[in-house]
Amino acid sequence: MSRPKLRFRDGPASREGVGAGPADAGYRIYSTYRRTASGQYTGDLKVVRVADAKLIYPFDGAPVIGPFPVAQAAREAAEKLGAALVDADLRNPEP
Repeated sequence: MSRPKLRFRDGPASREGVGAGPADAGYRIYSTYRRTASGQYTGDLKVVRVADAKLIYPFDGAPVIGPFPVAQAAREAAEKLGAALVDADLRNPEP
C-alpha cells in the first residue's frame, strides 16, 4: 500500500465552503496524513505565504493534528486548520 501524495491547495477555489476569499490566493496549503504505530492517523500540514515564502505552519512547538480513527478525518482536520491559519494571517500578518 502506498501513501497518497500530498494534496496541494492553492487559491480560493480550493477551499470551498471554508470562507475562501480572493485574498487567499497568496497562500499555499499542503495537507495529507500519516499513519501512527497504533494504527490511527494524524494530519500533516504545511502553509506557506507565497509573497515572501514565509512558512506559516508548522512552527516550533506546533501541536499534532489528531489522532483520528480514519485517514479522511485527519486530512480534513489538517485542511481546516490550514484555512484557519490563512484567515488569521490575513487579519494579522506576521512579519
